Amino acid sequence: MSAPGRGARAAEVGDRVARVALGRLGEPGDPRIARLVAELGAPAVHAALLEQRDVCGVETDVAARLRGLDPETDLARAAAAGIRFLCPGDHEWPAALSDLDHAGALNQRGGAPLGLWVRGPRRLDELCGSGTGAVAVVGSRSATTYGTGVAGSMAADLAGEGVAVISGAAFGIDQAAHRGALSARGPTIAVLACGVDRAYPSAHRELLAYVADTGLVVSELAPGCAPTKLRFLARNRLIAALGRGTVVVEAAFRSGALNTANWASLLNRVVMGVPGPVTSAPSEGVHELIRTRDASLVTRGSDVLELVAPTGTVVPVTHRGSERPHDRLTERQQQVLDAVPVAQAAPASSVARTAGLAVAGVVTILRGLREAGFVEVGEDGWRLASPPAGGSAVAGPVLTAERQAGP
Repeated sequence: MSAPGRGARAAEVGDRVARVALGRLGEPGDPRIARLVAELGAPAVHAALLEQRDVCGVETDVAARLRGLDPETDLARAAAAGIRFLCPGDHEWPAALSDLDHAGALNQRGGAPLGLWVRGPRRLDELCGSGTGAVAVVGSRSATTYGTGVAGSMAADLAGEGVAVISGAAFGIDQAAHRGALSARGPTIAVLACGVDRAYPSAHRELLAYVADTGLVVSELAPGCAPTKLRFLARNRLIAALGRGTVVVEAAFRSGALNTANWASLLNRVVMGVPGPVTSAPSEGVHELIRTRDASLVTRGSDVLELVAPTGTVVPVTHRGSERPHDRLTERQQQVLDAVPVAQAAPASSVARTAGLAVAGVVTILRGLREAGFVEVGEDGWRLASPPAGGSAVAGPVLTAERQAGP
């Protein structure tokens, strides 16, 4: 296609109207249209296609279809329904979407969207660009109870920290992610493979309505458009591009969620996976992502924040088991405690002999252990006692005893 279309006919249609028309003309994510629009501009591409004729001078099918569209009416009807159309150059347009122009293609889909139809009170650029930005949480439609529980909890953790949770409003993991974010009264973004005025699946009509009231519902398809398999694949690239990272909670080997993860990898976003039982088919795809090191293993919201937050803004959390009273004992104190019998009491000399330490020092340590509630003493000698509730610290005399107990 040459540039002559940039003449008078191109001036007849503005950029926004041209993008709406071109979006109606082809399928979302068509890399050919995206490339031409990036090179020539939407009005020029629109004008050139509108003027196409065959060798007999008859309008081509593309020109006829384009002439039959009414993008101005589309915009007016959408505005009346509270739906806005965003395109590059708008203040609300997320800068991160430009990365799609350099990421290549998957499943013959690629390139930045010509525009986005948006429904909801929040600003898309703010949810996806400020602070820690947004994180996609995706996974299987046939999710297990384990998967939906993890997805909901993780989404709630992220939303509670002000991170927008992105997903596709499908059954299973997507639904759990949106509900988890909403339960924390945090922002969530539903990216659809149909018009934002449609509820797909229909069972999620109330969920999508609530998301539209408190967050955002987004699609590159015009209002009224129906979902198709190809449109789901195109939609996945938007989910990956809008977030700083993508978490896959459950996904079998053949899963749309893995397609989203592949897009995230192409876009140099952080890819994360939640492990499941090794015998679980819904987690096989996630395990493969982790095994091949394409995904970082995460189990909770804090793990995700550590990976996606700007450097220095989140302190890494070291996860460990709960502290027990014995954890505060020194090596010498533990040595003496291990030598104390469980049931039948023994004199201090017997404890010292078992521990291999001097009797005088062992007696002092035993007194400190008794004050801390680890041992008790009676007429027959020393034996173990139940640890105090809450695990109180070992008393000062025990620490002193360590210096006095010799071999």
